[in-house]
Order: sequence, then structure tokens, then C-alpha cells
Amino acid sequence: MKQRVISAALAAAFLAAPVAAMAQQTDLAKRVEQLAAELEQVKAELAAQRAQAAAAAPRAEAPAASTAPAALAATSQPAVAAPVSMASVAPASDTVFSGYGEVNYNHPVRNASGAQTDLRRAVIGIQHRFDDKTKVVAEFEWEHAIASATDSGESAIEQLYVEREFGAGLRGKAGLYLMPVGLLNQNHEPTAYYGVERNFVETAIIPTTWREAGVGLSGEFGDGFTWDTGLTTGFDLTKWDPASDEGRESPLGAIHQEGQLAKSRDLSLHGALNWRGYPGLLVGGSVFTGKAGHATPGFAGDDARVTMTELHTRYTPGAWDLSALWAYGHISNTEALNATFVGNPVPVPSSFAGWYLQAAYHLWQNADYALSPFARFESFNTARTYASQPAGLGVPTTPYERVATVGANLMVAQGVVLKADYQKFRQDKSLDRVNLGVGFSY
Repeated sequence: MKQRVISAALAAAFLAAPVAAMAQQTDLAKRVEQLAAELEQVKAELAAQRAQAAAAAPRAEAPAASTAPAALAATSQPAVAAPVSMASVAPASDTVFSGYGEVNYNHPVRNASGAQTDLRRAVIGIQHRFDDKTKVVAEFEWEHAIASATDSGESAIEQLYVEREFGAGLRGKAGLYLMPVGLLNQNHEPTAYYGVERNFVETAIIPTTWREAGVGLSGEFGDGFTWDTGLTTGFDLTKWDPASDEGRESPLGAIHQEGQLAKSRDLSLHGALNWRGYPGLLVGGSVFTGKAGHATPGFAGDDARVTMTELHTRYTPGAWDLSALWAYGHISNTEALNATFVGNPVPVPSSFAGWYLQAAYHLWQNADYALSPFARFESFNTARTYASQPAGLGVPTTPYERVATVGANLMVAQGVVLKADYQKFRQDKSLDRVNLGVGFSY
């Protein structure tokens, strides 16, 4: 039993390691799988012991097993590892706290007066377990330091859902939860990605952090396959403001509802499939679709449908960490709606898209320190096409913006990262900038 407990501790340590420090040799992945199997055996034995103890003296003592909070396990491990369910790891107590945050500094190369420092976000997570199979998960977020009627800050509930495990890897959840889209949306802590700022494709095209209210199912099958599906709220196209630049910055970000009095006449479906059958490799994709008019009286875009499709992959051979993602969004039946926006600068696009390639290398590690330089190239367009309009009334499409980013992540402790990078923009060169940041997750 002692050897097994030691093995469990080793497995937990591997799962909780930061993403930049996990790009090790492929044989380590095999060892993690072996240790994880031993951990499952130990957990089963501990669960049986707790059940016996509960029968003899209910609630007499706390569970014997101890682990890191599941929010950490789900965010600090690399995306190529199998997802860790918080319900599959026995907590040290019924309620566990977690969190993450970051402070960033941006210095435009061509406009020094535009330099600014921002407490970008602070998040507190709470998980409470009712039993070994049922839990509630909540995350509370504050952005830009101060949230008030006269400040730029925002206070929001990022997640709030109940999850139940049914056995054989099948799980169900209900509430407000993150969509299983891309590489970043569900793993967006500053220790889980390279660069000071989140990449543009997964913020402008995929509106990370994208969450919806509804019900979902997830499970496993075959050799390394996992799947997610659900029925949720969707977007509200009646929120589109053709006089605002918000829709140009992120079309879906301008019409998301985030569980706030969300219109639900039209619900949406989503599905995701991922494969991790080869050590160090993740290949997957997802689709989200739903109407966005909600039978609103007098609304010209009532038949509009929003569809988001993406494909992603990540591979960590040895010290390398390689990833790529492609995303394509489409809003149908926008002709009549855009006709009511004639004269405004930002009509609703019929399509928007982007992709990126990224390579990082685990260059150096010494005790608590780990240095990983990286490079990323991305191309994205938030107004790729517009539905046809009568001659002289349409708005021209915008060119693809292309951004090259080079920098490094320096882990200074397990869960603390220092970041620095330089970003070069091809279209709008006034946006070229140097970024510095510090982040943490626990």
C-alpha cells in the first residue's frame, strides 16, 4: 500500500506541472500513463475504505486522500494529456479553492505614450463535492482591477455548473460552462499558454472565454478518443451595434450572452471530438451551431444562424511543443439585416476566420526554473466576407491581419510564470508592441 500511495503522489505531481515544464521526452508520457493507472487503483481502495468508515461512523473524519484542486489539474497540464475530471480525483476536503491571475504591460513601439499596465484578470474558483461522483464548480472573475459604473473593469461568473459521473467515463453537467472549443477556451490560465496575451485567433474569432448555459455530456471510447456534446444557449444577433467597432474586433464577442438573461427561444448544439492515442499528440475539432434571432418581433435577422467550426492539433515530441489551429465562423441570412444598417461602418459579416502555427522549445531547466522560448504566426480576419448588397450600399471586406510573435515563458515556481514577447503586425503597423507579464495559477 505504501508503494502505491507514493506512486499516486508522483502521478499527481506530473499532472499538476505547468505546461511549459511538461515538454519532456516521449517516454515520460508512457510513465505518466502507468502511474495514472496505479493512482486509479489506489483511489478505488481509498474510496472503499471511506465507504466502510462512513458506514461505521458517518462524517466522523475527513477523507484520507489528498490532491491538488481539479481546476489546477485541468489547466496546468499540457493540452495533449487526457482531460482530468475533478470528480475522478478524491479531494482532501468537501470544498476546494483554486485561482489564477495576471498583470500585463504593453508598450507600443511607435507610440510610447500608449504604454500601459493592466491587472488583466483575477479569478477565484470554488469546487464543492457532494459525493465521489457529484460536484459543483464555480469561477468568479474580475477584469481590469476595478469594476464600477465609471471604470473599465468587469465582474463576471465564468463558470457555474453541476457535474455528475455515471461510470465508464460518462459524465453529465448542467449550468454555465466553457465550450469545448480549440486549445485555449478551456485551458486559458496564464501558465497554460505561451505569450503575454492570448492569441488573436482564439480571442477575435473564437471568443475565449466562451461559455454558455445548458446541459452537456462527455465521455471516452476506443483508443484515446474523448467526446463532448450539449444543448445550450447561443448568440443574440439583436445585440449587434453597426456603429460600434466591437463587432469588428470580435463578431461573436459582440453578440455573446454569457448566461446574463440570455435569450433562449433559439437553442444551440455543440460537439467536439479529440484523439490522444499516441504519446504527446492531440488531434481534434469542434462544431457549434444555432439560430440567433430568437423570434424577435420586427427583427430583420430572425433567420440568421451562427456556426463555428475549428480544427486543432498539438504535439510535444521531446523538448518541443508544437501546435496549430484553424477556425471558421459563419452567420447566415444577414442580407435583410445589413440592409437596415446601410450608412453604418460595421455591418454583420457573413464569414470570419483565422489560423495560427506555434512552436515552443523547453530550452533550460534548473530546480524551480524552466525557460521556454516560442514563436507564433497567426492570420485572422473578422470581416472576411459580407452578404451581397445592392451596388453602392455594401461595405468592403477587410484584409487578413497577420501577426508574428516571438518571446519566452520563464517558470519561476510551480504555478508562477514570467513572460516577455514582441509582436509585429503586417497591416496595422502602429500596433507593433513589446509585452511583459506575470501570471499564476493554483
